[in-house]
Amino acid sequence: MQAETLIAGVEHATQQVSMSITLFFTGLLILMIVCLALEEKIHAKKSLIVGSFATIALLAGGFMHILPFGHVILPGGHTIEMPVYIPGVDWGVIAIILGSSLFIDVVSKSGLFTWIAVKLTKASKGEPATLLWYYGVMTVVFSAVLNNVTAMIIVGSLTGVSLKKLNKMDLLLSFLLIEGLLTNIGGLLTLISSVPNIIVGNAAGISFVTFFIKAAPYVAITTCITLFMGAKLFGIKKLGSEEERSEAKTLVGSFDENDGIHSKGFFIFSTLMLFAFIGVIATTSILPTVSDLGMGFVALAFAVVMLSCYRSEVDQFYKAIDWDLIIFFMSLFVVIAVMEHAHVLNLIGQGITFIIGTDESAFGTGMLLVVSAAFSSVTDNIPLAAMLAKILQTNGTAGDSSLWWSVIFGANLGGNLTPIGSASTLVAVTIMHKYNLPLSFLGFIKKALPFAAIHIALAVIYVLAFG
Repeated sequence: MQAETLIAGVEHATQQVSMSITLFFTGLLILMIVCLALEEKIHAKKSLIVGSFATIALLAGGFMHILPFGHVILPGGHTIEMPVYIPGVDWGVIAIILGSSLFIDVVSKSGLFTWIAVKLTKASKGEPATLLWYYGVMTVVFSAVLNNVTAMIIVGSLTGVSLKKLNKMDLLLSFLLIEGLLTNIGGLLTLISSVPNIIVGNAAGISFVTFFIKAAPYVAITTCITLFMGAKLFGIKKLGSEEERSEAKTLVGSFDENDGIHSKGFFIFSTLMLFAFIGVIATTSILPTVSDLGMGFVALAFAVVMLSCYRSEVDQFYKAIDWDLIIFFMSLFVVIAVMEHAHVLNLIGQGITFIIGTDESAFGTGMLLVVSAAFSSVTDNIPLAAMLAKILQTNGTAGDSSLWWSVIFGANLGGNLTPIGSASTLVAVTIMHKYNLPLSFLGFIKKALPFAAIHIALAVIYVLAFG
């Protein structure tokens, strides 16, 4: 009887919402997005911004009686008190982000990623054109395995050191710009490459293997086109004389890939664990028991195994966790949950339906991708992906629908339109400024627009053909 009362209360709370209340919360959502876009200007971390709006939304939702307060009945009839905002958080996504971050952070201590980077630098023999291709592919792979920001920091830092040693600092801005663009392309490669992928993939029920098979051809083609365009537009060529090639080979030959390796045993163990992590994540959906526990459990379990290598020093890794990002996500999920009860998502869904039509069509699918990219270029792509995923899920969109892929491609590729479109492009610009290579907001758009336009156009064609 109590469970029935609770269900009835929830239905009442979600049905009895006036348009004035919906518009109030819509304005609140728009204000939050504007504040996120102006994060740098208002000098506030995104966790505080969204946390503040989550607090306001919960208070307003409670005051206006649109939230489903009540008891939660567990199997067996046990009743517990659960704050209304707890079910709103997608804890599976939080677990994946937290576990993956800890795991990669410990693995990076082995020197594995630096070893790969230096090996590729030496293999290039100091040829700028070859180095661009090696670093470009490395950026894509690192963005897929690590995260966009970490990949840009590792590759960008090594790019600065390498080009300085080769006396090719005039190419640094071009290299960093191309690498920044490629981080967002690499972010499309796997289900765990970027947060929008995780959010949308979970909502659509897309498996790791399916995601990779769908995205890999586009990533491979677009990476090659970006590197070819970059070399042509920015004049990155091979060295002209045998003397130059010999000098460059000697200079990069002085790099030592073993500098960052303090323990050979830990290096080998980390390498094996990285392959095991990717393998288990890829097969989570078909593994007995593990499939029920989910990818969040896998990420946390591998993090625990790696942390055991630093048994007495695990606190250093806990301190290094990006708590701003974690709290940002938790607060964002709470805001979206309130917006759902306030029928804001229904309102946005009606707008999306107007754009894409009631029936799934080529025009609608393409428009959703372009609109997603446009919005992602001026504000954080995570709230956009979360809202659109929730709307598509509420509308009962099939898991194999191309609309999911429109959101995934749009949310990732929009970051290539402006320097604030993604954290990794912002890191690329920061590294440029570090080397006194100023690039204005409009300057970035001017240089990046030809690439971004081709990326998005190819994505529309690809999603319509294979999505």
